[in-house]
Amino acid sequence: MSAPKRRSDSTVDGDRLRQYRLKRVIDGVRAADCAGCVLFDPINIRYATGSRNLAVWTLHNPGRYVFVGADAAVILFEFAGAFHLNEGLDCIDDIRPAVPWFFFLAGPRVEEKARIWADEIARLVRTHGYGTARLALDRCDPPGARRLEALGIQVAEGQPLMERARAIKSPDEIECLRRSLDVADEAVAKVHQNLRAGVTETQLWSLLHQVNIEKGGEWIETRLMSSGDRTNPWYQEASDRPIHDGDLVGLDTDLIGPGGYLADFSRTFLCGDEPASAEQRRLYTLAAEQVAYNVSLLGAGVSFREFSKACWRMPDEFVEQRYMDIVHGVGLCDEFPRVPYREDFTDWGYDGVFEENMVVSVESYIGARGGTEGVKLEQEVLIASAGTELLSHYPLDGRLLEGAN
Repeated sequence: MSAPKRRSDSTVDGDRLRQYRLKRVIDGVRAADCAGCVLFDPINIRYATGSRNLAVWTLHNPGRYVFVGADAAVILFEFAGAFHLNEGLDCIDDIRPAVPWFFFLAGPRVEEKARIWADEIARLVRTHGYGTARLALDRCDPPGARRLEALGIQVAEGQPLMERARAIKSPDEIECLRRSLDVADEAVAKVHQNLRAGVTETQLWSLLHQVNIEKGGEWIETRLMSSGDRTNPWYQEASDRPIHDGDLVGLDTDLIGPGGYLADFSRTFLCGDEPASAEQRRLYTLAAEQVAYNVSLLGAGVSFREFSKACWRMPDEFVEQRYMDIVHGVGLCDEFPRVPYREDFTDWGYDGVFEENMVVSVESYIGARGGTEGVKLEQEVLIASAGTELLSHYPLDGRLLEGAN
């Protein structure tokens, strides 16, 4: 199976992309009545500035951060020796050495380094905050937060601000998403072409990485590829299990591609040349029906609550092992919003509406408790002014659809 033809022929204006994203952040800071925000999450730093450095490492080691002021000042605190990586990024006004204060680097001097860090941040708040002492933080370990509060800084939650900023995509961002999906299509095609008896799950999964890195992508968020009886229940990571003829093989791309944008769709394939069993076709057809039905419900102005209530009715035998959500946002990673099933809405749901230029992934997992196999399918969708546009074009496995020739 070859990948679909490329869809991303338009150009991306990098300066326009970064300026759009930064304005979304600044508007969010002002709407939250904050002096600014300090961002440690490398995905948020990337969104606000376009700067990338040690992204996976800094997901768990907060070694660099950025201050974005209500007056639009942008000061990046960069990891030592890496200032040169930010050349050409016009939305950064100043670059200063970071003061990391996590234990790996600071050891028993955490409190000392946290004081130095907080003192500098407090000065920025007073300089750039239009008189307010309220500061949004996307993440902050206790020593830093305590010191800021001791200095009279009111700490506010920054992640909601950033998630809402990231939710509405510009045309350049949508083009970046198309490019990542092109890479994911090619990667999944390589997996599909190499699917045969005897190959292991991890050998297949490695092909996703290979193509992604070759094409300028960055990483893959999960290890979700399983086969045969390991497709039920879902969430089993790729293993050294050899795949057999007649097995179902499910995968979730979760691929951070070129420019840092996510390609997130799922496919399930049949290994070998023999026809699918009646049960395999039943599971697969139900999953495809669920995704298509729920995609048809999407549109700008539809509320999360309405969508959850109206979504496809899952047969009782599959409800216990339903996926964690029906739909979630897509951008630089899985993003706001997330809409749970009606069974979970009281515990996990919240109010809101789908908006034009949101990009979302619509999920399905069909597998009964104690069943021999399960099917995972997912489509990435743009909510446009005229309806919805399917962005993930890698074909379904027609041999698994009931009624298909």
